[in-house]
Amino acid sequence: MAASIDSLLEEIAGVEDPVEELQSLKTALLAIPVSVLKDSIRGQRLDVIFSLLNSSDRTQVELCVDILERILMAMSPVHVVQNYRAELQGGLTHPNDTVKILALAQIGRVVEDPDAVTEILNNHDVLRAAIRCIGEEKIAVAKQLVVEISSVSPISLGYCANSGLISQLLSELTGDDVLVRVTAVEMVTTLAHSQHGRQYLAQQGIMDKISNMIRGAETDPFSSLYLPGLVKFFGNLAIMDSPQQVCETYPAFQNKVFEMALDPDPVMIGVALDTLGLLGSNVEGKQVLQKTGEKFKAVLSKMSQLASSGPTELRVRSLDAISQLLSLQPEQQTEDLLALTESWFHLLSSQPMDMIRNISTQPFPELHCGALRIFTAIATQPWGQKLMINTPGFMEFVLDRSTGQTKEAKDAKFELIGALAGSSTAAEILGSQHYIRVKSYLREGPYYVSAVAAVSTEGAD
Repeated sequence: MAASIDSLLEEIAGVEDPVEELQSLKTALLAIPVSVLKDSIRGQRLDVIFSLLNSSDRTQVELCVDILERILMAMSPVHVVQNYRAELQGGLTHPNDTVKILALAQIGRVVEDPDAVTEILNNHDVLRAAIRCIGEEKIAVAKQLVVEISSVSPISLGYCANSGLISQLLSELTGDDVLVRVTAVEMVTTLAHSQHGRQYLAQQGIMDKISNMIRGAETDPFSSLYLPGLVKFFGNLAIMDSPQQVCETYPAFQNKVFEMALDPDPVMIGVALDTLGLLGSNVEGKQVLQKTGEKFKAVLSKMSQLASSGPTELRVRSLDAISQLLSLQPEQQTEDLLALTESWFHLLSSQPMDMIRNISTQPFPELHCGALRIFTAIATQPWGQKLMINTPGFMEFVLDRSTGQTKEAKDAKFELIGALAGSSTAAEILGSQHYIRVKSYLREGPYYVSAVAAVSTEGAD
């Protein structure tokens, strides 16, 4: 096949009107999986195709774009930027929009690749050309690329800001078109992933603007479309900067998360659960939630209810959030924080160990694994180990390999075993007999089948 592609490229180079040959090449390329294609192409021959873009024949240009799109996708972003930087830059000023979109899409791949992006950082001409092209053309695919380019470095953000593209994007946050607003919120959230992006948004007053949008959501009948995005924005901001600072500076965010957790709308509940889990995965976030007193207790009670008897998707998200709220790394286990996680665990139910174990025995692998993750979260904490040893039959349940037969279930159980085995207090609290069995389970690995179990399985066949 490589030979036929080479010969087609040679034919194309030797004819005056190559539309028929281009069509044959396109057909040949589409017949080869992209994964195989990279071995079938010798990059130095692509100059023929790039040169044919300089034509007023629309059919020829669009065939060349299809061919280049297929071949370039088979190459790594690093190879593309090292070998075709000039061609991509030329494509940004091409009169045909499909060529511009091809060039922008490839630059997008380069910007997303940590190895390739350094090549562009050393060559600001390409970035400037891309930003100019986006600004002039208002091409739909370009918004995401503006954000990606802005996220690369403070310099690239400066180019985008100076071009007016970012202020245009920010103005869409409060525009009349609700769907455009939803997209703008997503873009701003992406921009906030970089530190220089967050600083820029703060300087432009965007955090205050989004906080005000959360406050005003109650009077907007369409707010359910963009409210989840606003809450996610602050959730990400809190975990990247400081949960305490974000929650204290923008109380509307925290109040809205609690309100959404108690909302009847499953979409709102889902976003609230994910955000609470994100906040609670961090020690400072745990302390912020604890400070709200009864408000958080009411939310935790709702989470427990959902975990036990909500729709399956919300049960899984509740279990995940609870495990994040209860997790404490060994170096974080101060007396106060251990007391906090223990008190939260007991707020879940009058018999929280039984409640979580009951969920783990239900015939849904995702619920089984979600429940095991909660046990894994408390397995590193002395109070959790004491509950395990004092709950009748619990250690037998942990050490029983016959529960949960899927790979995911075996992996989740093995994580629980690993958490117990790695704890400095487990040997003393669990007692030597249980601790030796835990270490033995760990040594045998997640998928071990004992000889007795194997024989009985064969008999069953």
